[in-house]
Amino acid sequence: MAVDRERVLKEAAALLTRRATTSMDEIARAAGISRATLHRHFAGRDALIRAVEDLGIEQFTQAMDTARLDDGDAADALRRLIAEAEPVAGVLAFLFTENQLFEGGEVNAGWARLDDRLAALFRRGQEQGDFRIDLSASWLTEAFYGLLGAGAWAVHEGRVARNDLNHSIAELLLGGIRRSMEK
Repeated sequence: MAVDRERVLKEAAALLTRRATTSMDEIARAAGISRATLHRHFAGRDALIRAVEDLGIEQFTQAMDTARLDDGDAADALRRLIAEAEPVAGVLAFLFTENQLFEGGEVNAGWARLDDRLAALFRRGQEQGDFRIDLSASWLTEAFYGLLGAGAWAVHEGRVARNDLNHSIAELLLGGIRRSMEK
């Protein structure tokens, strides 16, 4: 029986998003395969996490592409991105936290590309006069990931309704980064 690698990774991501300490046994059971089969495809937890990371990067790249970050004003592009990223928010939150645990400072090139695209969106908003210039694009990128992850966790825990998530993130982020037109 062939193993559907993407299905295994999606099951792993779903479990790890809810509980970062999920065991390889639990992941194998959820994916409908044996632990031995899981280990044949992923040498260990680190290898599985790296594969989930690649899937998350791929999904967030697709969200960015679908959001058309270069179209319209930066605030509207950011709103579209928040809406498109919501389905992968939990995985991104897990990966953002998990990546802090890897030693050596090695950064996946995929993350660097995502960070660059997101920072470019924030810089565009700054250059167009819509976003504050006293907050760096790098900081705004980190704030975006933080709010997206916190929102996903709040929905998971039942503290925020899923239907309110996109609006809550967009309004908090945009309310904090928009330039005040008052002097």
